[in-house]
Amino acid sequence: MKDLTVSIVAFNDEEDVLNAVSSIEEHTPSLIAKTIYIIDNSDRENNLRSSLSKFEDVVYLKQEKNCGFGAGHNKVLDLIDSKYHAIVNPDIILKEDAFTPLLSYMDRYDCGMVAPRILDEQGNLLRAYRLDPTPFDMFIRMFLKGMFKKRKARHTMQDMDYDKPFKVPFVQGSFLVIRSNLFKRLNGFDERFFLYMEDADLCRRVNAVSTLMYCPDASVVHLWGRGSHKSLKLFKMHVTSMIRYFRKWK
Repeated sequence: MKDLTVSIVAFNDEEDVLNAVSSIEEHTPSLIAKTIYIIDNSDRENNLRSSLSKFEDVVYLKQEKNCGFGAGHNKVLDLIDSKYHAIVNPDIILKEDAFTPLLSYMDRYDCGMVAPRILDEQGNLLRAYRLDPTPFDMFIRMFLKGMFKKRKARHTMQDMDYDKPFKVPFVQGSFLVIRSNLFKRLNGFDERFFLYMEDADLCRRVNAVSTLMYCPDASVVHLWGRGSHKSLKLFKMHVTSMIRYFRKWK
């Protein structure tokens, strides 16, 4: 059994994927036996297959069509042969060994999933840690950015001590490490969410049967693009996923 498997879903972001994989390879010690799966949903030609061939522990899986973020990660459910599985965005960069402290934490404590410090390029902690979404909090986030500051601070857990571990209801899903047997037991992501809110749904299902923890001992950099704030198509997709999420969770 491997110590770790990693899945990254690509969509027309070849350079980001190569940078993410290269940083994982550079900063993850060889003592951690791992396989990295690249699920390529791209609808444009790229050189990912040939570029990734230099890494012996990378498996490239080209999809016939864009199946979505969650469904892309689910493509490896039957392939995972590890104790832990990492769900990683293409726009994640490791600048240090993140996996050793995260796996060590999970070895010591009975938690189902962990998230590290998620930083921006300047080293600032991103507001990726949140309470479970509510319609009002999502409305504030999308339409009333300068208002209800106390409510937004509470929702994004700004009163927590980020130098200490704590249980968190929802972590934005750019970098999560889950026990592989739990990921399989939950049947991975709910594929009804094509894009957006699938991470909130997974976190909620993990916390229903186990615990999602924030672990301050590891950090990663997220080059956060916030696509739905720039594209009308992605914005509509985000709203559709929100409606689906709130219907599911009443």
